[in-house]
Amino acid sequence: MDIYDFRGRADSRVAKEIEDLAYGVIGAAIEVHRELGPGLSEVHYKKAISRELTLRNIPHAVEQDVDVLYKGVPIGTTRIDLLVSGVLIVELKAVEMLTQVHRAQAMTYLKLMKLQLAILINFNTAILRDGVKRVINTA
Repeated sequence: MDIYDFRGRADSRVAKEIEDLAYGVIGAAIEVHRELGPGLSEVHYKKAISRELTLRNIPHAVEQDVDVLYKGVPIGTTRIDLLVSGVLIVELKAVEMLTQVHRAQAMTYLKLMKLQLAILINFNTAILRDGVKRVINTA
């Protein structure tokens, strides 16, 4: 087991509609990786996956602003890479390997938005399947 608490679709307790969206996003990411390969910057993958999601009629927002609250008081905003159908966070990376910090970042976004599932996608891998991780908010 790696640093991610991996749970398959069956035992994730994530709503089926969200799981289906995640499946569609991962398929789109695989297509982008198949076309572009590893080695580009995150911005290129973000534009490409947005295009692919549009082609697949999957609603999404790029660089979605999220309010940050501290003890109930707004202290600023942050941005997530993609918000799919308002319920699925997608964080894109182009790094040597995903780390615990990437997982923690996704978990923070899940908590801020009160959502269940985030997908981390690292395009800097030979096989994209090795760069896809699910982060589940169980709180």
